[in-house]
This record gives sequence, C-alpha cells and structure tokens, in this order.
Amino acid sequence: MKRILIVGGANGIGLSIAIQLAMRPETEKIYIVDRAELRKDYQSSKIQSQVFDLNNQDYSIFDHFPDIDSLLITAGFGQLALFEDIPEEMLNTYFTVNTIAPIRIIKHFYDKLLGHDNFYCGIMVSIAGYLSSPFFSVYAATKAALRIFIESVNVELIKSGSNNRILNVSPGKINGTSFYNKESDLSQTIPLAKDIIHAMEEKSDLFIPQYEEIYKNVLERYHADFRAEGIHSYEYKMNSGRVKPDKE
Repeated sequence: MKRILIVGGANGIGLSIAIQLAMRPETEKIYIVDRAELRKDYQSSKIQSQVFDLNNQDYSIFDHFPDIDSLLITAGFGQLALFEDIPEEMLNTYFTVNTIAPIRIIKHFYDKLLGHDNFYCGIMVSIAGYLSSPFFSVYAATKAALRIFIESVNVELIKSGSNNRILNVSPGKINGTSFYNKESDLSQTIPLAKDIIHAMEEKSDLFIPQYEEIYKNVLERYHADFRAEGIHSYEYKMNSGRVKPDKE
C-alpha cells in the first residue's frame, strides 16, 4: 500500500488510517476526498486532500487517481431516529451517500480489482447491515444493500481469477469518530485503524471488530429469533440514553 485513496478520510476512522499509513516510510501518497476540509494540523507532505460532496452527480473526480494501489471508502452517515421521524427528502440522501456512492466509486476502479496487480480495497459497512436495527432502519437498509453488493462482487472477482477482494468492515459503535457529530479522537481509533489496514493487506473479505467478544452472540440470537432480537435492540437503545423515550 503505497498510494492510497481514502474517501471520507478527513475525520474519524478514515483520518486515523491516513495518519497511520503516512507514518510508514514506504507510503508515497495518500489522497483524501471528503466533503469536509482536512484540518491543517493533520496535513503533511504525503497527504493531498480534496473537497467533494458524494451527493454530486458528477463522479469524474475519481478518474484523477490512476496511480493508486489502494482504495478505502469510509464516508457514510447515520442518525438514531424512528422511521416516522426521518424526513422523506432524506431517504435519497441516505442511499446516495451510504450505498450508491461506494458502488459508483468501485465502478471507477473495478479494472484495478480485476487486474493481476495487487489492489487493496476496503469499505466501511456496519453490523447494522446484518440484522434488524430499530432507530437505524434506513441506515441499516443502506448498509445491508452495500453488504450484499460486496459479497456478490467478491464472488465475481474469485471467478474472474483475480486475487483482489473488497474488504467489508462491519463494526458496531466506534468510539472516537465523528459519526454522532462529535470531534474525532484519534487516540481511540488507532487500534481499529491498524486492524483494518492489516485486514486490507491480507486481502480479507470480511472484518467484524469484536466479533468473538460481542457480535457472534448477537448474530446467533438474531438468526434464532429476529423478532425477539429486534425488540432487544430497540430496548437497548432506549436504555442507552442516546434516544429520548417520548417525543417533544
């Protein structure tokens, strides 16, 4: 991984990965594309950033990186809210940013994935894409669609004879990111950033952080009784203090 494009790398886990890669002597260039500007204190001679909103229709910006050997897509958003409280005009935005954008970006670099040269690729998905997630209904739907896309394309890559894969990174809540409109705290995201880089370099196709500790049991409960687990998820979020029990 010498020349890396990180879409969504101006904050959160994408920024943490960029900083880790920039510390490597072999890294030549890191391109960051994000709707937010990269803070000056994170800029370096190895990092080049550009501002781009994934809601734009013109994705020709992604034709400007023919030299990359690695692609990581971390851009995405979600908000704890009941479906009834999500404005209709936000539905397209959810799918455009979380699902359509990563698929379109992969299309721009699919020749590299199909090629014989090593091309390292990863996409931040979510554990929400594997199970019902009340208060995250639309977000979970966008991630479920993205998950199935990655799994399907990886099979096509296998059958094409390519050794390259798209890594599906499906975490639960990540502390230290700006997902909930908080400031990024890189000290909390460094271990996960290192794990993601390692999984990409291994050309793994799936990485669920804390799988053995947490999510193996969660997924087993879900497959045993998705209704009961959905209710458990609803009540867990209500008791977490992250949502209000009554409307104002």
